[in-house]
This record gives sequence, C-alpha cells and structure tokens, in this order.
Amino acid sequence: MDTAELYLRFAVREVREHSPAYENLARGIAADARLLALIDDLPPIKRQPNLLLASVRFLGGPVADFAPFQSWVVRHWAEVRDTILTRRTQTNEVGRCASLLPMLAGLAQPLALIEVGASAGLCLYPDRYRYHYDDLPAVGPADSPVVLACRTNGKVPVPERVPEVVWRAGLDLNPLDVRDEEEMRWLECLVWPGQDERLLRLRGAVRVVREDPPHLVRGDLNETLPDLVALAPKEATVVVFHSAVLPYLEPEARDRFVSAVRSLPVRWISNEGSPRLPSMLARLEHGLPEDRLAFLPALDGEPVAMAGPHGEWLNWLDA
Repeated sequence: MDTAELYLRFAVREVREHSPAYENLARGIAADARLLALIDDLPPIKRQPNLLLASVRFLGGPVADFAPFQSWVVRHWAEVRDTILTRRTQTNEVGRCASLLPMLAGLAQPLALIEVGASAGLCLYPDRYRYHYDDLPAVGPADSPVVLACRTNGKVPVPERVPEVVWRAGLDLNPLDVRDEEEMRWLECLVWPGQDERLLRLRGAVRVVREDPPHLVRGDLNETLPDLVALAPKEATVVVFHSAVLPYLEPEARDRFVSAVRSLPVRWISNEGSPRLPSMLARLEHGLPEDRLAFLPALDGEPVAMAGPHGEWLNWLDA
C-alpha cells in the first residue's frame, strides 16, 4: 500500500477508539500532500506511523491537533528525519505476555526463554507479572507492579500458575538498556497518547526488569539466533518467541528466519499480525476481523488463537 493508505489503515484499524489524538493525526497525514512527500523520501521501512509520531513526541512536538502538528513537523523535519533514521519502533508491550502465557505454561517445564526482537527485554519476564483473565482467579505474583487484564473467548487454557523460567536472553538489532533513562523515555513515547494504563504498566515492567536485567545480545536474528540457542541450559525447554517483529523484516529475511527456527531444537512461539506469516492463514477455519488488527499466537507454526495487538483480548481457536 502507498503511504496515504498506510496512515489511513493505522487510523482505522489500530488507533481508532484507542487514541483519538493519533487517529486525528493519522487521518490528517493521509490527506496532506506536503507531509506525505516528506515521509515518502524516507526508506520504506521507516515510514511507519508510530515511528514518525513517537519521534515528534520525543522531540517535544505537538500531537494534540493536526494543524500545529503539521506546521511543526514541516519546520523541524531535519530533526524529525534524523530521529526516525536513528530510532526504531521497539514498543516492548508487556500486555502481549497475556497472549503468550497459556502457551508457555503448557510446555514442559522449566523454560529457557529467547526473545527475538527483545527491545529492552520486558516480555522476557512473564513469570514476574500478574494476570487477570476475565473473572477467573488471578495468576502470578500478588506483589507484581504489573497487572495484565485480558478478555477471553473460547477454551483458553488459562494456567493456575506462571511458568518456571530458569534462563532468559534476548536478541535485537538495537537492544535497549532499562537503566538508561533516555532509552526508556523513547519507549514511553511509543505508547499512544491517552493510553495511561499502558504507560503505567510499561513503567512497572521497567521497575521489575531493572532489579534483574536480562542478557541481551546485539545482532541480526538470522545470524545470531543459533549461537544464542546453544547457550541455553540443556535441562530446560528452550522457547524462541517474538511479537510484532516480522513487519520489520524484508520477505526474504522473514522466510530465512522461519526456516532457521524450525530447524533448531526449540519450541517456537510467534505472535504476529496475520499477513506476516501467510502460511498460517490457510489453517484458519474462519476469517480474521475486518474492523480491527488481530494477531495470531501460534505454537510451532500452528495458530492457536487470535489476539489483540496489546494482549487485551484472546480468542482461542477451539479444535
């Protein structure tokens, strides 16, 4: 799709009813020839709406109304462009752990976790967060500063306890240090305006992870993953997982990754927007939602559920 379509899709399928400010800005950008021309001068992978909008916020630009936003971006485009080219969309949404937990808890314990596209590694700690699935008893440490609520549909195998994690590591082209205040400010700018609950749980997760920072490796997933898998303890079930990472790979690199992870002695959990792994769509009995973005949590390449992009809902695909 072209850039105007990209921003309109972001407005309609992602931020609508979640962030009125971003919906207004995205619709405005989609109809503004001046901004579209500036964005089109960026490499295709850097034209992402959230990357542009987060960069403006990171630089202190206005995001409440389109007119001041448009004029500010045009005046400060050199700075905005430099930030876009320097930074990455590394949302690190811990709410997605609610989508992953039923699969993780169902594997042979204990677990050694490897997250691809780990950002600051916040999703490497699913055992340190507390979960509320509908009105079922809460799962996870009662004193956790992170509480994740998830609406469910279908026979979701909600566990009675969090998984046992004995080792964890992450892989990213640009890993972020939870102890670095400027990098954590960037993560906060990636949370959409008006989503105070997401911001609070991000800050809570940062506090959790700062107490026990993860082992993060800088590198390309196709080149570095096998070496990282080799470091995992042999007595644990090694799980390679990722969420919302594949949109940032070219199709050839994506195919190489899928082939590589299938060849490794690991369990593979993916949680991606459905177009990124089209082979999974053929396994769905019913179609995907037309009016909202849906992720497809999958185990070893087999989809088990549809999920909200931030783990806010989970619909199990009953056998």
